[in-house]
Amino acid sequence: MKTNNLKLIKGLGIGFFILITFSCSRPESKYDISAEQISLQETGETPSLNSYKTQINESKPKKIGESVDLKIIRNANCKIKVRNVEKATSLAKRIASTNNGYVSDERFSNTNYTKENRFTIRIPQNRFDTVLDSICGLAEFVDHKNITTVDVTEEYLDIKARLKTKLEVKQRYETILRNRAKTVEDILKAEEKLSGLQEEIESAQGRLNYLGNRVAYSTIQLDMYESVIPKEEPSIYEPTYLDKATKGLTFGWSLVESVSLIMFYIWPFLLLGFMIYMYFRWIRKYLSK
Repeated sequence: MKTNNLKLIKGLGIGFFILITFSCSRPESKYDISAEQISLQETGETPSLNSYKTQINESKPKKIGESVDLKIIRNANCKIKVRNVEKATSLAKRIASTNNGYVSDERFSNTNYTKENRFTIRIPQNRFDTVLDSICGLAEFVDHKNITTVDVTEEYLDIKARLKTKLEVKQRYETILRNRAKTVEDILKAEEKLSGLQEEIESAQGRLNYLGNRVAYSTIQLDMYESVIPKEEPSIYEPTYLDKATKGLTFGWSLVESVSLIMFYIWPFLLLGFMIYMYFRWIRKYLSK
């Protein structure tokens, strides 16, 4: 009886050891790779070890302390009073050019009371504060200075991720078009999908370029003005000598022009008078003989 019990215990121990060994030899995967297998099966490709490693690395969550490249758009709007608008504008343009910036548009106005110049400066973001402080240093008085920031990091990363996905899908359709499309219908369907994807890719790329430019170059809307002492307008206008001489020349020329035109209108009478004059002259010469 004891022998049978020992055999039973020994058999259970061996079975438990085999079970533990079998379970340790086949650990469960920590990362899900079913999506990769499905996508590769669609294109007829065999998944490689490198593709699994790449997906596993990409699926790992970022650490909390890992830095993110923020995409911040910075804009400024300021109005300043200066002593001389022309000189201040020239200095502001020189400041922008020295810091690798440029003036995108300019609107100058001059009235009897004020001189004003409004222009926009595009400046690299890392020189934004330096340029803004330097330009405000030209002012006699700062009416207002407003700085705004717009965080487009989420939109930028979202568009970038979507663009990457669309490029991968485009590559898969190109593979299908090359290797698996046999009939004309299959080719047309694949080309139609590729055309739609290309439009979406170009749209996303254009939006990324726009956001990248707005982030890389900040915008400063600048309004400069100076006070002008108004001049009293004369109640009676007195023309100068030059004005009178110009008016006299104009009148003389118009008179000559009018006389010459009259000659063209009365030429028949002039011809008749000339003929009468020659007739009487001939008669007088004939009688004198």
